[in-house]
Amino acid sequence: MSIVAYTMKDTGRGATLVSWEGLKQGDTGAPFSLPHQNDRSVHVKGTFGVGGTCIIEGSNELVPATYATLNDPQGNILSITAEKIEVVLENVLGVRPRISAGDGTTVVDVYLLLVGGR
Repeated sequence: MSIVAYTMKDTGRGATLVSWEGLKQGDTGAPFSLPHQNDRSVHVKGTFGVGGTCIIEGSNELVPATYATLNDPQGNILSITAEKIEVVLENVLGVRPRISAGDGTTVVDVYLLLVGGR
């Protein structure tokens, strides 16, 4: 169980790609904050293993923060068990992925694309 750092890339034209790679069972991604870019989608992929689940969480608190599970536009929680791309409904101060379940084979990458604002 560790906190995995993110990498950030400016893709041009007002878009930013944030990635957390190699998340394993029990890992949490370091929180990322860029709330002025208010259109967000998340792509989760990798080996989920038995019961592997990636939860996309957010918070509007400063450190230390309490996190809650975010939702897609239909109101479904972002608790992902297989490769998927989803829009993130809420625009929050901090976003992070958390691997809440899985086994020794669980290795997941999470890519968050942020667009808009300024």
